Amino acid sequence: MMNKKLALVSGIASLVLTACASQQDRVTASGSYEYLKAEQRTKLQVPSDLDTPEFEDDYAVPTVKQTGNDALIGRDLEVVPPALVIPLVTGSHVQDGYKGATVLIDQVKDSETLDKTIWNSLIGYLEEKGIAVENFAPDEGRLVTDWMPVNLNEDDEGDGWFDWSSDEKSTVAKGRFLFTLELKPHGRTGQLSASLLDYKQGETSLDERNPMQVRRDEVEILNRVIGHYEYLNQLETNRRIAEIRQGLDMEMGFDSDGNPAFVLDARYDIAWPRIQLVLRKLGFNVKDLDKRNGLIFVQYTDEQVSWWKGLLSSDDAKLLDYDEYRLKVKDLGAKTSITFMDNESTPFDAKMLTDLFEPFEQVMTEDGLDI
Repeated sequence: MMNKKLALVSGIASLVLTACASQQDRVTASGSYEYLKAEQRTKLQVPSDLDTPEFEDDYAVPTVKQTGNDALIGRDLEVVPPALVIPLVTGSHVQDGYKGATVLIDQVKDSETLDKTIWNSLIGYLEEKGIAVENFAPDEGRLVTDWMPVNLNEDDEGDGWFDWSSDEKSTVAKGRFLFTLELKPHGRTGQLSASLLDYKQGETSLDERNPMQVRRDEVEILNRVIGHYEYLNQLETNRRIAEIRQGLDMEMGFDSDGNPAFVLDARYDIAWPRIQLVLRKLGFNVKDLDKRNGLIFVQYTDEQVSWWKGLLSSDDAKLLDYDEYRLKVKDLGAKTSITFMDNESTPFDAKMLTDLFEPFEQVMTEDGLDI
């Protein structure tokens, strides 16, 4: 039994040492470090009774201005790829030549202001990870976090008994971050940045971190926030697709101008794409769209659409004359109205609209409509 315990302890120790060695090898240059022993050669000393030969400086090494840390040489110099901001969010991008941990995010939905969307996503991420907010001033575009883990894999964040990504084996690296959000004058593009305010890992503080390490920490945290933002976007997209595919109740009614109209039991952002699907299935060719003004320009062709003809009084009947039409879609809050008009923007009367109601209702209420 004792031999088995010793073998187990030895195996764990070997595993830890191997992990440490492999981690160190991944961030340092391979090969020999004999160059560290090299010494600067002095110039050729010519005796005073001899002529000094002519020297050419074609291959002279220029003097390099020392801007880094003199101690970062040999195995102490990390050789790792630069940390890059990954703009995963739809409509996001990075600014060329910008060295900070910054991402530009464009507004892609109009249900709320862009700054509110970004702050809600960031705070939601912090809450999900159990990270407190030390200070939040949305009017100033600033949020300061409490201490949070850095340089950890998402799966191991705060849970691992051993920090495989750290040079120190007994403590987890933690930092406090400042997030700043600056909106462009038009309000539809926001610049979100992350800055490391404080750092601790054992006896190591922020002052002992070099600029590359600090940037790596800032970019990693920003990428986590960006990933969470995109995750929420995907959830919202999937939810909207499910609502659009689901059948919508429809009834005869009136629009806000008092014209006869179809009234859908759905919000405008759900009704707008659903209407286009229904139009295509009924044989309408959507020629142009103006979502801001709620206009859809269509041409009725009746091509390869005959399943609904049994709903009409005769076999050769059709929904409308083969012509161009316009639809006015209006937001009524929890509901949405659809007003049919001719090519001159004259609304259909009640009888014309009633003749269209049954086939439109059948398709509009159909579940699982293809997108």
